[in-house]
Amino acid sequence: MIKKKILVVEDEESLLKLQSILLTLRGYNVEGVTDGQAALEAVVTMKPDLILLDIMLPKIDGLEVCRQLKTNVATRHIPIIMLTAKKSKEDLVMGEQAGADMYITKPYKSSMVIETIQRILS
Repeated sequence: MIKKKILVVEDEESLLKLQSILLTLRGYNVEGVTDGQAALEAVVTMKPDLILLDIMLPKIDGLEVCRQLKTNVATRHIPIIMLTAKKSKEDLVMGEQAGADMYITKPYKSSMVIETIQRILS
């Protein structure tokens, strides 16, 4: 069975490691990056099946990363789950307008994120 590839974009190292370990243990092929520019580059080389994307990132924020990926014919099909501490109504609307498939706010339960990923990738 081919492992699904997940790109984790998170600037907080401890969260990036935790998410990577949890997803790897679930059988996913995981790559992690810590800024928006690196995320855009990784999408080209990795061709992920799904992206977990923080909003508050150095270089290019997650909303702009999402916008660029969702307006590009080659990448618009990749599901993007925003994982963020930004939880106002305006933030949710901005995530939706950027093209995010799901918007999950921190703190969150890892099990909920795993279930969401499994649902989207099945």
